[in-house]
Amino acid sequence: MGKVTYKRFKGSQNLRLRLLLATLSATPVLIEDIRADETLPGLRPHEISFLRLLERVSDDCLIEINETGTKLKYKPGIVMGGKHLVHDCGVSRSISYFLEPLVVLGLFAKKSLMVRLKGITNDSKDPSVDTFRSATLPMLRQFGVPSEGLELKIESRGVPPHGGGEVVLSIPIVQSLEAVTWSDEGMVKRIRGVTFSTRVSSQFENTMIHAARGIFNRLLPDVHIFTDHKAGPQAGNSPGYGISLVAETTSGCFISADTAVSYVRGNDIDEMEDEKELMPPENVGEQIASFLLQEIEQGGVVDSTHQGLLFLLCAMCPQDVSKIRVGKLSPYGIETLRHIKDFLGVKFVIKPDPSTGTVILKCVGSGLKNLSRKSS
Repeated sequence: MGKVTYKRFKGSQNLRLRLLLATLSATPVLIEDIRADETLPGLRPHEISFLRLLERVSDDCLIEINETGTKLKYKPGIVMGGKHLVHDCGVSRSISYFLEPLVVLGLFAKKSLMVRLKGITNDSKDPSVDTFRSATLPMLRQFGVPSEGLELKIESRGVPPHGGGEVVLSIPIVQSLEAVTWSDEGMVKRIRGVTFSTRVSSQFENTMIHAARGIFNRLLPDVHIFTDHKAGPQAGNSPGYGISLVAETTSGCFISADTAVSYVRGNDIDEMEDEKELMPPENVGEQIASFLLQEIEQGGVVDSTHQGLLFLLCAMCPQDVSKIRVGKLSPYGIETLRHIKDFLGVKFVIKPDPSTGTVILKCVGSGLKNLSRKSS
């Protein structure tokens, strides 16, 4: 046993991304000064929950946290995958915070992964589970991930502050991904969406749909927004409503936007004032429809929330050139590019395309292979 060399980082930014890349590249990391100067120092509940999830899906991984939670040592193990795993994500971040890294790890696990996650399915911080199902999963198919065995079932919904949602994620394993040339965003041919409501009148959904369609119907005929009103145990523990919209283009891109509205009755310091006025459903529908149009206008083959994942997938491709087009680089996208260079040694060539206002990125993949999978 030689001495373990840790890659050192400071601060709490991009913790999830660092842990994900550390696991993929089998690099031990040491992260110090995690919110050291804040009133509540150290790791947040969702970050600890994410570490527990990494322990659950991998074998032989070591996690050491100091007493204050401001210092973390993480030595990744082998991602095993496995069926019938259950993880409670807690209620400090939504389930999607855990889904994105899980889907990447699951592809390179020893056995295919099937995991039941409990917590918040829809909130205003992270993409909703609906968006994950209708925009994130189709994106993986571009990289040669088979459709069979790749699914997300939403069994019950949960909104902040008390959650109560459940989803089941299944991910097949791959030997390696396929490099992509994906720079034509095409024209929008249809818009699909889903609204949900829990513990409030289902009329809220019709109002959101009516408002969103009022904007889209002037632009294209093929707009279908479905409703998903949950009652009883499937409605989770808090009242709320929301909408997720996805525009599908002629070249197979999915551009998404979503939000959710709920009462936050927290004991958090920030939320001491009485219940904020909730945004009426009509405004929610209009706002998200306009937001989706802005995402489409920016151009690119994915929306701004999916840039980070797109760059990660390109970096994990075989040692072949991938070429992609995105709209304006998002702050998280830029951070992801820096971390990919740090962990996987993959550099992207970035060229703005002034005629469209988009950015073209090229890279040679790191050739990541699923070594634990038996090659048939």
